Amino acid sequence: MFESRDPSVNNLAAYPRLLGDIGGTNARFGWQDSENAPITHVQVLPCAEHASLLAAAQTYLNHLGFGAPPCAAFGIANPVTGDQVAMTNHHWKFSVTALREGLGVSRLLMLNDFTALALALTLLPESHKQQVGGGMAAPNAAIGLIGPGTGLGVSGLFPVGYQNKWLPIAGEGGHVSLTATTEHEFAAIQQLQKRYGHVSAERVISGAGLVDLYHALCDLKDGQGREITTPAEVLERAQELPNSTANEALDMFCGFLGSVAGDLALTLGARGGIYIGGGIVPRLGERFATSPFRARFEAKGRFQAYLQDIPTWVIHSPVSPALQGASQALSLTQWQ
Repeated sequence: MFESRDPSVNNLAAYPRLLGDIGGTNARFGWQDSENAPITHVQVLPCAEHASLLAAAQTYLNHLGFGAPPCAAFGIANPVTGDQVAMTNHHWKFSVTALREGLGVSRLLMLNDFTALALALTLLPESHKQQVGGGMAAPNAAIGLIGPGTGLGVSGLFPVGYQNKWLPIAGEGGHVSLTATTEHEFAAIQQLQKRYGHVSAERVISGAGLVDLYHALCDLKDGQGREITTPAEVLERAQELPNSTANEALDMFCGFLGSVAGDLALTLGARGGIYIGGGIVPRLGERFATSPFRARFEAKGRFQAYLQDIPTWVIHSPVSPALQGASQALSLTQWQ
């Protein structure tokens, strides 16, 4: 998390706010007029159609006819460790301070997108989440978050211990090493090692990873299937042909996600549940509920009973909850 403020401005107004959820493929923007107001005017802009994050944000403001607000907060799919940001899964590079000055805002907060999403988890209505296995969430226990999209986001929440306060995690758990539990998975990982060397969880559990995994399984068979180049094509073929390599790849993808999510639950002690965000899993519907995900989530030997009780939820929200989380981050850091 990094914040840039205009040192010449005193008594800075907290609203209205420009909010952003910046991924490797799309940039989502929204506007919040006041503390209790909903986030409105949400728009999704393809990153590839804009030369920079500044250009995308200015396009949003100009389209609505809005001037620069006093405050802005952007969650971005990248580590944020200082003023300089270079996106892992897109070419945008920028200075947070220069971005603030270009936008004309007095305060700009930049944080990891899954940290922002984590801050919104306790605010999600029941209708925006679908439980896949497990029991009841333990009160006042850590919560985990993982989500495959353009990359693989990982975060979580720790209870502070009073007034329903939570401390979000800013980490890069998507880049942990991926491990196999079957010979077939090991063979697929070996195929990917030939191309990438280190095979992280994100190398498989992401949009591009699903395609790479499909190609790896094709190479282990007859080498055919290179005509499929997008995750949407893999998902379409898996749905049309249940006995296809694409469907096998999707099952393996869900199994790997279950293993990594189970590791996250054990690492955090996330008896408050594991949430699954990102753009891929919500599209799978009931296919995900019947996939190997939950069995692999629980398959941790002596700790299987521990994990059986932990609920896992898929986030289904019409508006990116990370926008609300970005606003929460602004409020939490207002007086720091």
